[in-house]
Amino acid sequence: MKTEKFNYHLPEHLIAKYPSDRRSDSKLLVAIESLQHNIFKNIGSYFTSGDLLVLNQTSVIPARLFGEKSTGGKIEILLERFLSDSQTLAQVKSARTPKEGSELVFLFGKEKFTAKVIGRKENFFILEWSIDPQALFINHGQIPLPPYMKRDPEPIDNERYETIYANPEKQASVAAPTAGMHFDDALLKELISLGVEIGHVNLNVGAGTFQPVKSDNIEDHIIHKEVVEVDSDLIKKLAHTKASNGKIIAVGTTSVRALETACQNGFQPFRGETDLFIYPGYKFKVVDHMITNFHLPKSSLLMLVAAFVGYERMMEIYSTAIKNEYRFLSYGDAMLLRNHEI
Repeated sequence: MKTEKFNYHLPEHLIAKYPSDRRSDSKLLVAIESLQHNIFKNIGSYFTSGDLLVLNQTSVIPARLFGEKSTGGKIEILLERFLSDSQTLAQVKSARTPKEGSELVFLFGKEKFTAKVIGRKENFFILEWSIDPQALFINHGQIPLPPYMKRDPEPIDNERYETIYANPEKQASVAAPTAGMHFDDALLKELISLGVEIGHVNLNVGAGTFQPVKSDNIEDHIIHKEVVEVDSDLIKKLAHTKASNGKIIAVGTTSVRALETACQNGFQPFRGETDLFIYPGYKFKVVDHMITNFHLPKSSLLMLVAAFVGYERMMEIYSTAIKNEYRFLSYGDAMLLRNHEI
């Protein structure tokens, strides 16, 4: 299938650069039967007792650092993941590509830290740090707002570029699982009171999530790997929900990929890396409904949506969203979608 089929014109003014005043006040485009326009805080009207809502509880780490080469020249680091207590996988932006053995220097007040380039892995650099890198990023890093926002982080982002249920012990994502940012405490309590059960996965979102598919045919694209954890407690909830004819509702494409990874060969716990690339033709194993935001043209996330609702339906949804001035991308509005195979 040609990648160009997943291109569309996204008007610049529809890219949300700031969040809505309140999380659950975002608009909601519902594609269960006919397309319906609603507000996110009313999403409970589409759920019933016995449904299972699956949330990705990963937490965003301040993943961007600024420094310089020991030989001069400014650099920007964007963390991809922690490899050990002293090593990271990261993007390094600089005027000239740093060579293996290069030393990178970071100054924060009177404190000086260094990292050495010790290797490469695809488009990323393996860095060996002089101290625990996790503490360094947490204490001195900058929130890694997506490049399409075209602005620096502001105080509002400290609260809003994160879900309310993020687990601080799982602070390893370089991008927020944005579909979950529409939920507030009141809405989650309302859903629980309706009899909706809550389950959690963990998928550490990598910087590759922002990369467009560049191959001419989507089948030739090699998707980025991300770390996933689906525990036995959630597996039991999934099995119970299916057995009792409840709906499994994944919040975000990250939750979808985590669940589908774990359930490739029956319902089994999973912990490890996933490079599952979901595009039209994929047969879903577990997810019935999905909540997601509106995605970039030619992105793997858009292809996942097309696999979930069908290509023609996806194009209809996006055309309707643009016509009705929905807000797109991380701080934008949301969709509630039903698997077209149901």
